[in-house]
Amino acid sequence: MTAPTVPTPQNQADYVAVHTDIVTLLEAARHAAARSVNALMTASYWEIGRRIVEFEQGGQERAGYGEAMIKRLGGDLSRQFGRGFGWRNLAQMRTFYLAWPADQILQTLSAKSPAPKIRQTLSGDLAAGPVPGTPRQSIDLAALAQAFPLPWSAYVRLLSVKNPQARAFYETETLRCGWSVRQLDRQVGSQFYERTALSHNKAAMLEKGEVAEPGDAITPEQAIKDPFVLEFLNLRDEYSESDLEDALIQHLADFLLELGDDFAFVGRQRRLRLDDTWFRVDLLFFHRRLKCLLIIDLKIGKFSHADAGQMHLYLNYAREHWMKPGENPPVGLILCASKGSNEAHYALEGLPNKVLAAEYQTVLPDEKLLAEELDKTRRELEARRAGRGGDVEGDV
Repeated sequence: MTAPTVPTPQNQADYVAVHTDIVTLLEAARHAAARSVNALMTASYWEIGRRIVEFEQGGQERAGYGEAMIKRLGGDLSRQFGRGFGWRNLAQMRTFYLAWPADQILQTLSAKSPAPKIRQTLSGDLAAGPVPGTPRQSIDLAALAQAFPLPWSAYVRLLSVKNPQARAFYETETLRCGWSVRQLDRQVGSQFYERTALSHNKAAMLEKGEVAEPGDAITPEQAIKDPFVLEFLNLRDEYSESDLEDALIQHLADFLLELGDDFAFVGRQRRLRLDDTWFRVDLLFFHRRLKCLLIIDLKIGKFSHADAGQMHLYLNYAREHWMKPGENPPVGLILCASKGSNEAHYALEGLPNKVLAAEYQTVLPDEKLLAEELDKTRRELEARRAGRGGDVEGDV
């Protein structure tokens, strides 16, 4: 057997150079892939919005049918392409098209690329609209995507800005300064447009907008795992915020299922969307004896009143969208797994079924038992992480 070659300083330097070069290449490729997916997704949503608007404007009779058509279309598309195409999403796409109309998009495309191909492929179709009784010309989404340099989540945030001048300002500054969606959200929330308009030194204000804060950068993995992208591609969301939280959630799910056959596992990291904000429910069970959904929210930090407010939000949403006919209202359970904060809290305010409110005390697991089990698991995971140099596989 040949003895392994001992690397020389020169060989090591060459290896580091090759490794760095490949890492740079892969990161650039992932960033490009994320940008490409976002641009195509945004172009598709804009085109969907355009077709909906054109249908509604096709005559007085159609205009009255528009809302019913969107709801029917949302149901059909959701069954075929997933939950990202419900009627609320379609209504947002319609709003997106109205905020960025065809003439503005054509102007953007002409400025970006005066090539005849883009003008011939898009100009006639976008400007003229469909001819009744004839097939619609296929759109070149790759060419149309050039008009949308921002990710879809940024356009969603911009749609919440009702003032057109302010919206155009934030769009321009996002492109100029390279703001992430988090930065854009912070600037809109701080009324950066209004403060700049009132400032006597507008140049200084605009320079402040160019300064990024730590944690604003987004990785390609985060961009690909954006809930909007996952919906568009109809991919399964395997997202977890940390190895520790992922392992705790998995262990709690297994622990509850081991308690008996009353618990039926429904899902984990279940996403729900309210307006322009995404939320995630850690665990969702159905309890057969109580005949209700059980929502479990795991908190790594200490319990606060804001956690109770968020749970009420989950319960109200679940009651309207997830509860089936004949079921009792859902029950919420907030578990805090941090040191010194091993408390569990049942959010029962607003439950109309008083029998259920009394019965849960004897049917659901004891709060202290759950807290102790999670604390035990957390300590085991932290010890395992320390023993493996921080590499936790989450295989509890």
